[in-house]
Amino acid sequence: MENSVWNSLYKLEAYCASEGYKGYDPYDGLNSRLFQAIPVIRGNRMARLACIQLFKRSPINLRPLAGVKKEYNPKALGLFLSGYCNLYQITQKQEYLDKINFFISKIKTLANSEWSGYCWGYNFDWQARAFFQPKNTPTVVATTFISCALLDAYEILGDDSLLKIARSACDFVLKDLNRTYDDRGNFAFSYSPLDKSVVYNASLLGSRLLSRVYSFTHEEELISAAKKSVVFCCDNQQNDGSWTYGKYDFHSWIDNFHTGYNLECIAEYIKYSGETDFKSNLERGFEYYINNFFSEDGIPKYYNNSIYPIDIHIPAQLVITASRLNKFSECQVVIQKVIYWTIANMQSKKGYFYFQKNKFFTSKISYMRWAQAWMFYGLSEYVRNSDVK
Repeated sequence: MENSVWNSLYKLEAYCASEGYKGYDPYDGLNSRLFQAIPVIRGNRMARLACIQLFKRSPINLRPLAGVKKEYNPKALGLFLSGYCNLYQITQKQEYLDKINFFISKIKTLANSEWSGYCWGYNFDWQARAFFQPKNTPTVVATTFISCALLDAYEILGDDSLLKIARSACDFVLKDLNRTYDDRGNFAFSYSPLDKSVVYNASLLGSRLLSRVYSFTHEEELISAAKKSVVFCCDNQQNDGSWTYGKYDFHSWIDNFHTGYNLECIAEYIKYSGETDFKSNLERGFEYYINNFFSEDGIPKYYNNSIYPIDIHIPAQLVITASRLNKFSECQVVIQKVIYWTIANMQSKKGYFYFQKNKFFTSKISYMRWAQAWMFYGLSEYVRNSDVK
C-alpha cells in the first residue's frame, strides 16, 4: 500500500512541475482585474471581504473570467523546498538537488526588503476579519515557513548564506512584529507588522524560527524571546488540551490544522532549546488533537465539533505534526487511514488535490499553495518517515 503514496506523490509532482509551480490561491480574489478597476469598491472593507469569500466559496473557478492570474506564492515555494529536501534525503537524486537550488533562487527574489530582516508575504491583497494586509505585506507565517525551508536546505548544502538569511528573518520577528503582553511579561507576536492580533499558531511559528536559529547561533536573545511566546501560548491552552485559534472572541473556534501548527512549534522549541517545561502541554495537546479531529474511517475533521468542510490542508499537517512530535510510528494506523482516504477521495486524475469537500458539493479548484504545496510537503514527509524507497 505504501507504493500508492509514492505514486500519488509522483503524480502530484508532475502536475505541479507542468504548472511551473504557479497557481491560484483561495484568498487571491482581490487580484481580480475586474475588482481592482473599481476604486470605490476596491477601498471598501466589506466589499473586499465579500469578494474574497465569493472566490473562495464558489465551487466554480471564477478567476479566469475575472482576470486573476496564476502566480508564484512565496510560502508555496518554501513548502515545495522543504518537500524536495525530504526527497533528496531519501534518494540523493541530482534532480531533487536541482529543484532545491531552483526554489532557493526564486525565494530570494520574492523577499520583501522594506523591513528589518528577510521576510515574505503573499502575492495578493488580503482582507481578514480583524485587519487588511496589502500585497506582499510580510507575515510571521510566510516568513517562518520559508526560513525553516531554507534551513532544511542549509542542512543539506552547508551554504552559510542560507543560515544568514534565516538569522536575518529573526530580526523581522524580533523588531517588526507587534507584541501583546500578559501581566508576567510574556507575550504573543502579532501576525504582521500592521496588526496587533493574538493568534497562537502565528506567535508559536515565530518561536519555532527563533529557537531553530538559536540551535546554530546560540544567541540568548533568540531563545529568550521564543520562550516568552511559548509561555504565553501555553498559558492560554484550554484544560482539555485544546487551543482556540486566538485570544479574542472573534477567534474563538477550535480547528484541526492550526492546532497541529501549535503542537509542531512547541515540539520544535523543546527540541532546539533543550528545555522540557512544556512537555505536559504538548502531550495534552496531542491527545486532544489525535482523538478529536479524525474519524474512525480516516476522514479529517475541520473543527473539533464538525467534519465539514473537509480541507486538504488537514491531512498534510497531520503527517507533519506526528513527525515533529516523534509520533509517526505510534499513530501510523490513523495516519495511513487519513492519507489513503485523502488520495482516494481528494486527488484528481490529473494529479492535483481538491481544495475542500463540503456536505453537498466538492470544490475541485486547484490551489497551488493551499493544496498542492501542502500535500507535496506532507506526502514527502510521509515517505521519509515510512522509510519506503
